[in-house]
Amino acid sequence: MSQDSRHSSKTDVYEGHDYYLMDELLSEDHLLARAAVRDWVKQEVSPIIEDYANRAACPTHLFKGLAEIGAFGPSLPAEYGGGGMDEISYGIIMQELERGDSGIRSMASVQGSLVMYPIYKFGSEEQRRKYLPKLGSGEFIGCFGLTEPDHGSNPGGMITNIKDDGDAYILNGAKMWITNSPVADIAVVWAKDEEGIIRGIIVEKGMKGFSAPEIHGKWSLRASVTGELVFEDVRVPKSNVLPNVKGLKGPLSCLSKARYGIAWGAIGAALDCYDSALRYSKEREQFGKKIGQFQLTQKKLAEMITEITKAQLLTWRLGVLANEGRATPAQISMAKRNNVAMAIEIAREARQIHGGMGITSEYPIMRHSMNLESVITYEGTHDVHLLITGMDITGFNAFG
Repeated sequence: MSQDSRHSSKTDVYEGHDYYLMDELLSEDHLLARAAVRDWVKQEVSPIIEDYANRAACPTHLFKGLAEIGAFGPSLPAEYGGGGMDEISYGIIMQELERGDSGIRSMASVQGSLVMYPIYKFGSEEQRRKYLPKLGSGEFIGCFGLTEPDHGSNPGGMITNIKDDGDAYILNGAKMWITNSPVADIAVVWAKDEEGIIRGIIVEKGMKGFSAPEIHGKWSLRASVTGELVFEDVRVPKSNVLPNVKGLKGPLSCLSKARYGIAWGAIGAALDCYDSALRYSKEREQFGKKIGQFQLTQKKLAEMITEITKAQLLTWRLGVLANEGRATPAQISMAKRNNVAMAIEIAREARQIHGGMGITSEYPIMRHSMNLESVITYEGTHDVHLLITGMDITGFNAFG
């Protein structure tokens, strides 16, 4: 492994920032989960992530570690391979993972929210028993096939389809921008049946006509593996169809679960950038004093922690509502949109505080900044989430 020895020898000294004493609102279980994941990130992710991002390589060996710390389906029942924790624990875990890298959080949130969750929620008992324990342990890697080359924000326009063929369906079509797809053992794929109704179907690696080519040339999420899903007359047994859901509400409910995790996760990226900028401002000298003594630097830092604190309050309340089963998709959209935009702005300001050093792999700023350019677009773009809020408050649909 050609690690950048200068970076890998550095110690991850991140501590976390809690300006409004939010930890007092968390349980002992929440704090224990956070400590365990933070320690794992410091030991397993931070020393290698710059090297993997530089090489645009995915540290797939981390899948097992993610399973061991309970990052796959933290809020799903333990009997099905989940963590049996609450929704706030799930959010906290995603936040700590994204503090390490958005791509690592993506690996976990896709596995838990977009693969394990729909099989648990909409699958048969046989499907649950067959797939969930292996997904929870990291033995199986999964991916989620909704977005198509020509249908991103408009998933209802999908052309991927299934046709009846006795005891099986014949699947044709293609999906695009699929996290984990080149290394996945199974894919939860959404396709239209002959009546035009959207159905979920579990496609297994090795089925004839199924391929998952990797997408190269990404300047963002470089440590996460992304690909396509291509289906050419793939014969999938009818027993692989998710029996308990029809229509767009299936994939959209999965996306709500994942977007909730992103709302928490983006705060992690912002905290890492703020933490690095604050520390740098106390060490770097210009004009005979620390740059943290200058008013404009303090303005940047004060605004950063203010925005982070607002986002922390937003997600904590959303977590309480999620635990009560009351968090609406529109409320989740608001938090996802706000928090990712906030994180991008903080990454930008942190880069300025670091000066020229901010563009190097000596610091995590540029990597987070590039990653967040994907996070602001995937699982609902910045603009689409704005219109979801707009429709929720006015009752008028501005889409299309």
